[in-house]
Amino acid sequence: MKTLIFFTTTGCHLCEQAKLVVASCPSVRLQEVDIACDEQLIDRYGLRIPVLRRPDLNELNWPFSAEDVIQFIGS
Repeated sequence: MKTLIFFTTTGCHLCEQAKLVVASCPSVRLQEVDIACDEQLIDRYGLRIPVLRRPDLNELNWPFSAEDVIQFIGS
């Protein structure tokens, strides 16, 4: 199973949509990070969330499809 960091925040409707997309991808688990807890994360991701990050620090910005996620974890 692949684990991706998922930058999100409470009340983000786009983040809820992104979670549904990722939920349709087999073998993907999300480690959620609420950007509201860190000023640097707000500065970096405040206008970009939801964002997925792989362990090698490559990122996938919204909007993305299930196919995009599968390609992202495979590359």
